[in-house]
Amino acid sequence: MSLPLQAIAPDVCAAPQLTTEAMAEVAALGFKSVVNNRPDFEHGPDQPTSAEIQAAAEAAGLQYRHLPVAGGYQSPEEIAAFAALLEELPRPLLAFCRSGARSTRLFLQAQQLG
Repeated sequence: MSLPLQAIAPDVCAAPQLTTEAMAEVAALGFKSVVNNRPDFEHGPDQPTSAEIQAAAEAAGLQYRHLPVAGGYQSPEEIAAFAALLEELPRPLLAFCRSGARSTRLFLQAQQLG
């Protein structure tokens, strides 16, 4: 399996929705942290829950955080929270949402806070 990763910084990537099974591959690729930017059940019951992904991520040795944000708008508080996660979590870091665009926007906006 090959993950559809998009590099948005030397040590940060964004991705579309990841499965629980993908967490082992994420770890094998050398990532140390995963941030999930999707609200649970945003796309219905087929989407894995944050708790399911967290269990798989931690089993693979990854740090995991859930920062759910809406697709169309990220508040200044959410951007600041993402910036704090970028400071806190070990890298390389992988953030994901439905398509990867929301995580990319959060990252770019968090960079402007610095």
